[in-house]
Amino acid sequence: MTAVAQPTSVVIHPSGLMEGRNGEYNKYLGDLAGVYQDATAYEAELAAKGADTLVYRVEENRVGSGEGALILGTSTVLPGKIGREYALTRGHIHAKASRAEIYYCIAGHGVMLLETIDGQSQAWEMTPGTAVHVPGHWIHRSVNVGPEPLCTVFIYDEDAGQDYGIIGRAGGMAQLIVDDGAGGWQAEPNPNHRGYQAR
Repeated sequence: MTAVAQPTSVVIHPSGLMEGRNGEYNKYLGDLAGVYQDATAYEAELAAKGADTLVYRVEENRVGSGEGALILGTSTVLPGKIGREYALTRGHIHAKASRAEIYYCIAGHGVMLLETIDGQSQAWEMTPGTAVHVPGHWIHRSVNVGPEPLCTVFIYDEDAGQDYGIIGRAGGMAQLIVDDGAGGWQAEPNPNHRGYQAR
């Protein structure tokens, strides 16, 4: 007889801290080489702040594994910019591309940047109370466009996996989320984007 996973409960704070997490990881400035479009600005920021400067963190609660199991977690992106581009996560498509994901903003001001391999691109603004449903087959990335940490709660299938390399192979996502020069943000084309090719 297959063992049945046991229910759990977590407490999620507006800071993104999750009481009851059983996994976590941090991404530092030094981990994000090649992620930002402006390589010169990235190198200058790296030299000024150091490779161990925290950019974002992820905390998660996993219960069980395989089909039907879910991962509940939080993503916290600290504020900042590299050149004109706002602080962001590496972004990914799920290794099982049909798997969807839900993001619910609990603090801060952000953008969920989404695109498909066939060229669709969207940017959805996130403020506390906003949920973004990312269907399967959409590449997605969180961007912090505000002065405070952007904290989101996410949930997706445990067996989804991630392909983080797809964006790098394409020269970045098709759109960049940048400072509009008037205190806000805008999406603009990424001049380095080469399109998504079959592996």
